[in-house]
Amino acid sequence: MTAAPETETTARPRTTVPPAVRAAAPGGERRRSVAQLRATDVYAMAGAAAAALALTWLLFARLLPFNGAVGFVVVAYALFLGLYALLVSFDEDGPAVADRIAAAVVRSLGAVLLSVLVFVVSYTLWEGRRALPHLNFFTEDMRLAGPLEPLSTGGIKHAIAGTLIEITIALIITVPAGLVCAVFLNEVPGRFARFVRTIVEAMTALPSIVAGLFIYATVILTLGFPESGFAAGLALSVMMLPIIIRASDVVIRLVPGTLREAAYAMGTSRWRTVWHVVLPTARSGLATAVILGTARGIGETSPVLITAGFGAEFNANAFSDPMVSLPLAALKLVESPEPNMIARGFGAAATLLVVVLALFVVARSIGGRGPGQLTRRQQHRRVVASRKDARRFETRTSQGRGAGPAVTSPSAPAPAGRSAVRPDATFRKLRKSAQDPRSSS
Repeated sequence: MTAAPETETTARPRTTVPPAVRAAAPGGERRRSVAQLRATDVYAMAGAAAAALALTWLLFARLLPFNGAVGFVVVAYALFLGLYALLVSFDEDGPAVADRIAAAVVRSLGAVLLSVLVFVVSYTLWEGRRALPHLNFFTEDMRLAGPLEPLSTGGIKHAIAGTLIEITIALIITVPAGLVCAVFLNEVPGRFARFVRTIVEAMTALPSIVAGLFIYATVILTLGFPESGFAAGLALSVMMLPIIIRASDVVIRLVPGTLREAAYAMGTSRWRTVWHVVLPTARSGLATAVILGTARGIGETSPVLITAGFGAEFNANAFSDPMVSLPLAALKLVESPEPNMIARGFGAAATLLVVVLALFVVARSIGGRGPGQLTRRQQHRRVVASRKDARRFETRTSQGRGAGPAVTSPSAPAPAGRSAVRPDATFRKLRKSAQDPRSSS
């Protein structure tokens, strides 16, 4: 039997590579990443939410005598978690179901907090929309504005100035004291440091009225200082200091110990290590600590009312006469039954939000850079210093030509009449002579 000759149209067999088979996990179990989100998870979440809303409406409207928006939301959320766990259990095992339920709870709570924040900010801006467009609201005080005056008269200039002056005094006191105390708690351990840490932790829950009464009794009644912005700044510093110390203490603890050990190995003293290694490394966290303390102090009303009083006129002197802050002005304005005064109060609250945001941006711009990151000005100074060093080395090399061979930098031009000796070539010759004894002989 003769085989037929192969033609061009005859299909030749091809080699097919089988697909790669993933190795099974020990024990024959199928591995699955619990952090991976699949389409079935989205479908299960959407179906559970729809079913929970439908069942809750059926219970509240048809079957049971329930009413109220809060109860509706609570029952719907509980049903959603139960139904979602049931749907996920059809495809997953116990650990994956627990992971999905925990992820749903955490994300829903985060969404609730974000929605509350958005609602508060939006409501404040909406209620103060009638006062914010007026320019006089930011350039005038309430000296000539009565309860029945229109929004085109009067403003919160005195409250803005008072807030900035008082918080500046508090920051001047608390930032150095708080950072020094945090460094002390970490670098000088002992019984006294543990005692100070305990007092600081206890003061973080100090009521604001107690701080105001303390400054009123010691500074105003005992020392004879008048009610002023300086006394209010002292009261705010009492509130801010434990927050800054506690947060800075936690941040400095997170600095790796290997950085300190490397500095000590180079012969650096303890305090020089703190100044050049520890504090620059923890700069971003220290800025966050200052922001937390500022947020605590800038929204206080009772210490300011006790120590600085209340006034309707602009006062830039922090050591005499009453000085009002934005939170206190907002409180007094919204207490009035007049709509214009209430609009001014919400406008003051909205301005306070903007001031806090501005302080946050300034603090993050100062301390938000990571370790080793330089600003453009610092980079420019480093480049200028490097150029000066290069010129100094070139001058020293040109002066020492008679004493021996000159070693110039790779980027520097060779001297006239002589060839430039590159440092890498010189190092290679020295290393070769050290390795080969015959070359030295």
